[in-house]
Amino acid sequence: MNLIEELSWRGLIQDIIPGTAELLEKEKVKAYIGFDPTGDSLHIGSLVPIVLLMHLQHAGHTPLALIGGATGMVGDPSGKSEERNMLDIEQIRANEAAIQKQISQFIDFDNKANPAQIVNNYDWFKDFNFLDFIRDVGKYITVNYMMAKDSVQNRLKTGMSFTEFSYQLVQGYDFYHLYKNHDVKLQMGGSDQWGNIVTGTELIRKKIQGEPFAFTAPLIKKADGSKFGKTESGNVWLDPAKTSPYKFYQFWLSTRDEDVESYLKIFTFLEKETIDKLVKEQAETNQTGFLQKKLAEEVTALVHSKEAVTQAQEASNILFGKNTSAQLMALEENTLMDIMDGVPTVNIDREKLNEGMDIVTFLAENNIYNSKGESRKSTQAGAVSINKTKVNDISFNVDKTCLIAEKYILVQKGKKNYFLIIAD
Repeated sequence: MNLIEELSWRGLIQDIIPGTAELLEKEKVKAYIGFDPTGDSLHIGSLVPIVLLMHLQHAGHTPLALIGGATGMVGDPSGKSEERNMLDIEQIRANEAAIQKQISQFIDFDNKANPAQIVNNYDWFKDFNFLDFIRDVGKYITVNYMMAKDSVQNRLKTGMSFTEFSYQLVQGYDFYHLYKNHDVKLQMGGSDQWGNIVTGTELIRKKIQGEPFAFTAPLIKKADGSKFGKTESGNVWLDPAKTSPYKFYQFWLSTRDEDVESYLKIFTFLEKETIDKLVKEQAETNQTGFLQKKLAEEVTALVHSKEAVTQAQEASNILFGKNTSAQLMALEENTLMDIMDGVPTVNIDREKLNEGMDIVTFLAENNIYNSKGESRKSTQAGAVSINKTKVNDISFNVDKTCLIAEKYILVQKGKKNYFLIIAD
């Protein structure tokens, strides 16, 4: 199966310039995708272009990741209903460094036979003055051609600045520059980038009579047509400091049944036979969440690590599984807080824990139970656990040694009622 066939069955091909498949079969090709540094982390919407670069390298071609140090200063209007807020130069430079580091997790820059490359379009735009640009680039692309693009048409009612209008010219020049100076014959991207991409191919043909190629992947949507990659709390980020591996794992675990097969094809590197077998097994056994669990494992391992998968699975069992006190105490604070999202919290004076108090007083004073009598009765009946350890001795002392991450105590009342005590 050649690269285009592989990407097609995975649902990763939408628009394609004729001859692209043949090019990729007959020779080793350099191809690129751009990433604008609009933030200090990529999110899961960026996984599709990353996956494309990975497939390209696996097939023996050379992937280039272009960091948009220049285009990030302009702002891509594609898919936007209003103009982006412009970032200052220092923030853009910081974002560039963060994104470059993230991309290096996925494509191999040290492969001796076929190393990936990273470039920054700021390097060739920083000394390109405005008059030279409109003379050497602008004269090859008509206003009519630019106006016909969806990214422009969709903004005619709300308005578009000249800055954003010029974006497709700037991105088009990227392809021209890479084609001419780095022998890059192919550009890839999301389908919302098709207008910008073909501006580049037009510039290459008109300016140097070259023969560029391109294809796009469809924008990922849920089966019901809603936007992929958003939660109630916002984007799902690749940076573990912004979205913990636990929450990342939970996002994929909550995939709808009607979406999970397509996501396995798009976001994992499982072979067709393996996915077909998994889908068949799911249909035959009707195991709830079987495919979702495989999806969550594969994507979390890809973005974070296999160890992160294990930790996320253990964390998932904290509230309703059989995890031990030792596993709970080993959790990092951000993961603990993600797990406890929605669990009632009670603040306590840290000084009281320095001195310590018996379990009955502790439960009553923190309103876990209404009275010491009720606290005593429930403790003796085995209905109370501290940090996943059952306590039935009413003389048990709750003190600072019980703190998780030096700040928290998890109290379980009965089978399903939890309280998070926070020491201030």
